[in-house]
Amino acid sequence: MKKIIHILTLLVAFCSWSQNKQILYNFTAIPQSLMTNPGADFKYKWYAGVPLLSGVSANVGSSGFSTYDLFANDGIDFNTKLRNVVLATNRNDKLVVNQQMEIFNGGFRISGANRDDSDTYVSFGMYQEFDMMSYMPKDLAILAIDGNSNYLGKIFDLGDLSMKAELLSVWHIGVHKNISKNFIVGVRGKIYSSIYNANSTKNSGYIYTGPSNIGVYDQSIYSNMQLNTSGLAKYDDENNESDVVKDITNGALLGGNLGLGFDAGFTYYPLQNIQITGSILDVGFINHTKDVESYTLKGRYNYRGIVPSFSSGASAENIYKEFQEAIPLDTINSKYTTWRPIKLNSSFEYSFDEDSEDDCNCKGNGNEAVYKSAVGAQLFVMSTPRMPMFAFTTYFSRKILKGLQAKATYTLDTYSSKNIGLGLSTTAGPINFYLMADNLLEYKDLTKANSLSFQLGFNVIVK
Repeated sequence: MKKIIHILTLLVAFCSWSQNKQILYNFTAIPQSLMTNPGADFKYKWYAGVPLLSGVSANVGSSGFSTYDLFANDGIDFNTKLRNVVLATNRNDKLVVNQQMEIFNGGFRISGANRDDSDTYVSFGMYQEFDMMSYMPKDLAILAIDGNSNYLGKIFDLGDLSMKAELLSVWHIGVHKNISKNFIVGVRGKIYSSIYNANSTKNSGYIYTGPSNIGVYDQSIYSNMQLNTSGLAKYDDENNESDVVKDITNGALLGGNLGLGFDAGFTYYPLQNIQITGSILDVGFINHTKDVESYTLKGRYNYRGIVPSFSSGASAENIYKEFQEAIPLDTINSKYTTWRPIKLNSSFEYSFDEDSEDDCNCKGNGNEAVYKSAVGAQLFVMSTPRMPMFAFTTYFSRKILKGLQAKATYTLDTYSSKNIGLGLSTTAGPINFYLMADNLLEYKDLTKANSLSFQLGFNVIVK
């Protein structure tokens, strides 16, 4: 168990979920925009990402509190800060982390008889991804910090505990086709290979302490809790000599627990300078059948008398034994299925400031007019174990110089009402480099930021 905890801790520390890529979405000067919409209006002949460097991104967000709330050097005791954070949050506040690294990525165009209207584009690749999401277990946190002596009559909800974490690789291939000069569709198939997974999202139960007619207190505990894991059980054996790096490599190369999924998207031009897009990403599942181990706490325990203490004495030992028998910690080995978090994107864009340069990859369709500038709005929705996450973005994009394009965004989401982001894409010959970051106003003191993200990469592009 210690090894398992160490691996999970290492993953979180190394990968340090909101998965909204609002700057990259529809930023078609960058090939990776196809990963946010397989039906994006993408025009290059072919591209190849620089292995391990074509797409690196990290995104962390927390609602309800920031690092500053816990670690500010203000003379306030940490335990007091922790209690204040717990009391100020609710069970729907969350900590989310997402990290991605492309291992390889590429794409090429297959021209049809009519080059402008019938082009088909094929893209493919593999990337590594880490997801982690945990809701604030508020009732359990209050119970741990304050105990229950001041909360007689309160029902502590064990369902507050909801978390999941996964390290996986994704192999994908996509096809993008111009159905007509103003309508483009795309679809991408995915094979998931889960390396490590831990999830506990369907818990229920309660802890209740109240007056009793028989003794001082009437305590009732009902628990229906389960933690599912895959890829981790072997590390629970102290004699196991597995090499973690080799295990991760083998899992990434389709040796893990496998699943299937798809992305789909479109771009439509009702007018030459009006664009509407939409995409749905990661509609898929993973079957966990290898190295599976689940831990359950299920049962009901009632105690009437003084509040039981499990710390010392024969009586305490008897009470603790009764509790263990009523709500045992069981280990089971049975397969389970997890579903990927589904992401929805949609956008509306108005382009202006026509550009006559032939090599401008600005906004436009076919060989008709292209534009140097555009304004638009994007809506993002992602499924979670409880309620969907939403984000709304407005943006302005501009070709600044030949080979240099920029996109500025303002996003309103769960974490912030002042999220300003900026993305730059520069191309020198066939070499493309891009860099994006959001929440720029928080960079003066990152500890006060509720969310941060960055993306960067290098590609070779032939227009």
